[in-house]
Amino acid sequence: MATANDGKKEIVIIGGGIIGCTSAYYLTRHPSYDPTKHKITLLEASKIAGGASGKAGGLLALWAYPSSLVPLSYKLHKELAEEHGGEERWGYRRVHCGQVDCVGRGISGGRGKGRSVPGKEGEMDGNEESNVSLQKRSKDALNKLRAKGIPKDLDWVSPNSLRAYEEMGDPSTTAQVHPYQFTTSMASLAREKGVQILENSPVTAINYSPDGSSVSSVTYTTPSSNKPQTLPTTTLIIASGPWTPHIYPTAPISALRAHSVTIRPSRPVSAYALFTQIKLPSPFPANKAHSGQIVTPEIYARPFTEVYACGEGDHLAPLPPTSADVQVDESRCQDIVDSVGSVSDELRDGEVTARQACYLPSVQGSSAPLVGFTGSEGEVMAVGHTCWGIQNAPGTGKLVSEFVFEGAGRSAKVKGLDPRNFL
Repeated sequence: MATANDGKKEIVIIGGGIIGCTSAYYLTRHPSYDPTKHKITLLEASKIAGGASGKAGGLLALWAYPSSLVPLSYKLHKELAEEHGGEERWGYRRVHCGQVDCVGRGISGGRGKGRSVPGKEGEMDGNEESNVSLQKRSKDALNKLRAKGIPKDLDWVSPNSLRAYEEMGDPSTTAQVHPYQFTTSMASLAREKGVQILENSPVTAINYSPDGSSVSSVTYTTPSSNKPQTLPTTTLIIASGPWTPHIYPTAPISALRAHSVTIRPSRPVSAYALFTQIKLPSPFPANKAHSGQIVTPEIYARPFTEVYACGEGDHLAPLPPTSADVQVDESRCQDIVDSVGSVSDELRDGEVTARQACYLPSVQGSSAPLVGFTGSEGEVMAVGHTCWGIQNAPGTGKLVSEFVFEGAGRSAKVKGLDPRNFL
């Protein structure tokens, strides 16, 4: 395998998501990196952070998985934030995280900035009480919440909705970042150290030596040329997420579409990440088809007065050619807006600032990613991080740099993530 004494390296990274960008960052920070000898090129089919890396929740947790990668990556997140001003640059902060059991309230489709369902401002739907703000809390209501173990500063979920709270993590074990800002910052920091980043440059083929034992080049296209371009490659890092099978057909990677929204709440809210279970009322005027159903959106309060909420995944639309072609089902986004608004006045009366979708990559037959050599000399794979891609990206990127320059991952014991066990 490649070592630091092999001389010049032509390093190519496929994928401009968080895994590719942190790999680029840590390659340029490795002690053996020499910009006079090592050329690093990152090829992205659309734009940096155009997929899940720009649309994920950004939750970081010591209780995430896989256990072989999480402690290293969680520690590196803290170090990156301290070194590069992550608190301001990409919204790094420690948070509380809990599971909440709620009962939703009826809400009118015509109220609040967050809904696009037709209706007049303030229009009632036959249930006048369903539209009365419950933001003001009586002393009796607050005492009941404390008796249920609900934290005092979790004051943006309606006391009439909350039934139970169970802490999953506190600021010593849980944090967050803004995924788009974090990913683009990693790309920018890598570029400052000499990485060439080519956007709108999809890879169409990985080329190998005549005997198939080692990688030799990649073929890609660009908007400015009708002809395929060939880039010589001594070291290839495959970090193409759910699109990995398009260029590496035997990779056991599947894709799950996930919808999410971001909301500017009607007032600032405290730093909580909530895994919810919400029983919608019956009838539920905002969406009669969902009356009485139980829904489980995740709600993450972010810095800079933003709340992120996501729903369950689906396989209703096949993976498109690039992240720029992802289809957004507006009705699924509206379902998320309606369900979180049914338990929070601040979200109900807030402004929806994004309705979006992305695809999460997972390894078939495993809940852990693939990180390591593929079996072809010079080829490293780092894919399949599921919903924990942002959390596990720094650890993955650091390990990739060690595989490239040292021939093995040194910072964590990741033999269980070896791609050769699955390819």
